[in-house]
Amino acid sequence: MRTNRFATGLATGITLVGGLGIIAVGVRFLIAPEAGATGFGIPAPTGDALAYLDVKGIRDIVSGLVVLIPLALGLRRPLGWTLLAAALTPATDAAIVLTHGGSPAVAFGIHAATAAALLLAAGLLFRETRPSAAAAAPAPTR
Repeated sequence: MRTNRFATGLATGITLVGGLGIIAVGVRFLIAPEAGATGFGIPAPTGDALAYLDVKGIRDIVSGLVVLIPLALGLRRPLGWTLLAAALTPATDAAIVLTHGGSPAVAFGIHAATAAALLLAAGLLFRETRPSAAAAAPAPTR
């Protein structure tokens, strides 16, 4: 299958921006947890419950690494599957924000938009790496 350079670049760009972006979000949760929670769209917990924001920060950093590693290794089809699974996180984040009195603008403008971008990139990666019918067919034997 002929690769569309624009689609390949777009999938790579979404992955790179998304991976680095969620790492930055994770760092923000570690160094400014209240600001991180506000940016997420729900109020920050108080007291000992603030430790949960550290947990979120570390998990966001790891989530970024999980998508950047297959990108760096050139594993395009596995990256597509990774992004497809990763889209569940911002999709459920949007639902959490909406069901806990958070801002619909944040739920849709940040979380749902991120899920849509990840799904777009996954679709582009699957399309780019789909084997052609000729390549998938076994070679004739004589």
